Amino acid sequence: MTESASRSTPLIRATVIGTILQLIMVVAGHYVIAVKEWFAIGGTGISAVAGLLYALWARSNKAAGAIKGGAIAGGVSAFLGIAVSCLLKDVGPMILLIGTGASAIGGVVGGLVGKVLNKSAE
Repeated sequence: MTESASRSTPLIRATVIGTILQLIMVVAGHYVIAVKEWFAIGGTGISAVAGLLYALWARSNKAAGAIKGGAIAGGVSAFLGIAVSCLLKDVGPMILLIGTGASAIGGVVGGLVGKVLNKSAE
């Protein structure tokens, strides 16, 4: 496996897991109002988990790597979940922009927490 492929694998895995969790939340929220009321916090939290997973799996030595990977994993997974929620007409299109941005920030936070956890495990 090349170095580039070994670095992208944690990103792909974290993004896929984040996307699955986002989609579960969105579909559940389509049918259960109590879940829909927590979309913002739940979606951002899921993105933080995706960022955390990326940082833990990538074991990057630099905070910039954890920030970048966390933002991508969190943002992409949220974008896909919010897009489905828009298609279901549960949220408006403006949420696609706002929610993706907020979730990318959640991914950054998760990535930085993962970086700190990796550092303390050394």
